[in-house]
Amino acid sequence: MDKAKLSTLLIPQETTIKQAIQKLNETAEKILFVVDAQNKLLGTITDGDIRRGILKGFGFAESIRSIMHANFFSVKASRNKRKNEDNAQNLMIEKKITQIPLLDKEQRIIDVILWTDVLEEKISSKREHLYANPVVIMAGGKGTRLDPFTRIFPKPLIPIGNKAVIELIMENFYKYGFHRFIYTLNYRKEYIKLFLKEYSFPYGIEFVEESDFLGTAGSLSLLEGMIQDTFFVNNCDSLVNVNFEKLLKWHQKNKAAVTILGCHNELTIPFGVLQLHDGKLDKILEKPVHDTIINTGIYVVEPHVISYIPKGRHMDMNTLLNAVAKKEKVSVYPITTGWFDIGHWEEYQKTASHFKNLPGE
Repeated sequence: MDKAKLSTLLIPQETTIKQAIQKLNETAEKILFVVDAQNKLLGTITDGDIRRGILKGFGFAESIRSIMHANFFSVKASRNKRKNEDNAQNLMIEKKITQIPLLDKEQRIIDVILWTDVLEEKISSKREHLYANPVVIMAGGKGTRLDPFTRIFPKPLIPIGNKAVIELIMENFYKYGFHRFIYTLNYRKEYIKLFLKEYSFPYGIEFVEESDFLGTAGSLSLLEGMIQDTFFVNNCDSLVNVNFEKLLKWHQKNKAAVTILGCHNELTIPFGVLQLHDGKLDKILEKPVHDTIINTGIYVVEPHVISYIPKGRHMDMNTLLNAVAKKEKVSVYPITTGWFDIGHWEEYQKTASHFKNLPGE
């Protein structure tokens, strides 16, 4: 790794969790290295460390010192470059990691060896394993927040670049081996069915149709008897860059009835906020920013959860989740970036602009 790139991955231990999130996003790498003033390696930070820290209750303003991984793996630098790469490759294979820091005798980080640096052949894009777990795409709503566009065109077919949003959703899941899709349909359903049939996508695609508008969760009751395994639910206005394979394993490891995919988001209050103490002004916070975890509208669900939903009756997802949480475990899988909500115009325009600027688009 060149020196300039390496320097962008080095952070002091006083860095806040929020600053680490921003740094991971800026560098587009999966790891940061925590160093002292002399570049002595103290620990590492990944998105997984941040996720675990958030779930343990650490605040975004707290230091990464509390969550960094101090028991890291490294290779002692040699003058022989080939020896360094061989040692790193052996460690990568043994420990199933993709980045190895190279340290001098004072434990200072002088380089990072990546798996792609020592692997000659390209990683195959072909799926080695396919999962039978279905993906339910909720595509029956009217999409009133995108009016007047959706008076004519159903929301699931809104174009992002040169593809419909549901096409991108299916591609994202298929990258991780999920190939069975079930659509819940209502508003302008014939448009959606025609689109999916005409393009002959290489997936298994099924439909269930609402006789009435059943809310953001109600149509799941139509799946009773169709699903016997853990399944995903994806609102048709949510795109996300996440490893769905890891998300499924997280859900299973936590033995949850439902896992909600959450994403970090900043909410700015566009006013001066008054902080009071004993009835007097303590301070004024001008347009304060709050760090929150937003519900992305993507879930992993156990099939028995369908029994919570009354057949043929309206139910929204928040009502379902609250009902399940009273009796069973509802977990949260937080991510720090990569979620796109196209449910209203401003966010749709941001999403369309993002995909337009991607390489190859």
